Amino acid sequence: MAQLFEEQHDTLNRYFLKRTAHPWDAQDLVQELYLRLLRTDRSGTESIEKPEAYLFTVAANLVKEHAVRKQRSPRTGDEVNDVLERLFTPCDAAADVDRDLRRQRLATVIARLTPKCRAALVLHYRDELGYRDIGERLNISTHMVKKYLVKALAVCRIGMARYE
Repeated sequence: MAQLFEEQHDTLNRYFLKRTAHPWDAQDLVQELYLRLLRTDRSGTESIEKPEAYLFTVAANLVKEHAVRKQRSPRTGDEVNDVLERLFTPCDAAADVDRDLRRQRLATVIARLTPKCRAALVLHYRDELGYRDIGERLNISTHMVKKYLVKALAVCRIGMARYE
């Protein structure tokens, strides 16, 4: 099974990327799949007639479990703070000292966005929704969702560059 996993690693990664909102979720699911296969390998895989089908069945089940976990996880706190946590990464060790100041500045920049633009940003980064889901919630097309997110990130980038 480990050999099959190695052969299918790239395919599995693409499979998870298409079904999750963020690359880090896909990476986590690939790792979890590998761990489950290792456990299966220990208990014996002789009875599995079609190992590749088994591999993708386990992958599909992991995607379902991930979606259920995301729905059940509590949503707490201010939505802007949740977005800030996901977007904020210090550039170097010295930036840790200025973390609070940079967060305040980013919050100010985000607050200046239009309501739909800000909502799209929050739904994407806090709730980890894909473009289609965001479009349905905001009653806009997926193309507009993409435009709002590109605009929001550009405004954040430009706004933060003024402070540096």
